[in-house]
Amino acid sequence: MQIEAATLTRQGARDHNEDRFGHWAGGSHAVWLVADGAGGHGGGDVAAQVVCDTIVAGFAAQPTLDPAQLRELVLRANASVITRQHEGGRLADMRSTVVMVAFDLVAGRMVWAHSGDSRAYLFRQQAIVARTTDHSLVQQMVASGMIDDETARQHPQRSILLSALGTDVDELEITVSGPMRLAPGDEVMLCSDGIWEVLGDQRLIACVAGSGSARQWAAEVEQAVLAADKHEQDNFTGLFLRIQSDDVHESAIVATGQPGT
Repeated sequence: MQIEAATLTRQGARDHNEDRFGHWAGGSHAVWLVADGAGGHGGGDVAAQVVCDTIVAGFAAQPTLDPAQLRELVLRANASVITRQHEGGRLADMRSTVVMVAFDLVAGRMVWAHSGDSRAYLFRQQAIVARTTDHSLVQQMVASGMIDDETARQHPQRSILLSALGTDVDELEITVSGPMRLAPGDEVMLCSDGIWEVLGDQRLIACVAGSGSARQWAAEVEQAVLAADKHEQDNFTGLFLRIQSDDVHESAIVATGQPGT
């Protein structure tokens, strides 16, 4: 299995970008992740970078799709953030979401894990066939039937998270999927809320449908987010992964890049 990939991260209208992303590939496995930091006086960018560094290093040391081991990687990242919080100052209250997708490039399978409201989507034939479920107050409201997904995107309490890394383990929510089989033509997107909250499902689907490559897909999403022209536009980060056909026993990440670079 081959993966064509493109990356996108932008500051938006904020003072600085607290989103981070990471990637590792080697042999038969690969991992991609997005972390969206939060915290007083700029500590969020540190939290997000700690999460990315911890998970990438841990996965590289022991590549796996085992859900228990992927959960352990997220717990390890949580512990790393808490350790840095003890330095105090701007780091004392820092937190970070995370969403990660691990691939077995030979078996053609993936598993995702997340905490918070950064999301992973699986698109197949221009439809969303799976996505992560946020750990947030408005997601609970959606689950209870109080509001629908579209209303949740605009809800004044949409930023209230029920879980993020940098939290006591007894209060931390981590969701890990079972293995999902991939097919040529499938598309996977990981993103911070600066993308999905602005665009919604139908616009995301339109961006996939309007693109012929991972790089073009990233550009379509960037243009759509910027066109929303939100005065307080959040940081926004996306990873865009397109699953390609087998290539005679060879598995590889075949392209990376960012729109405009």
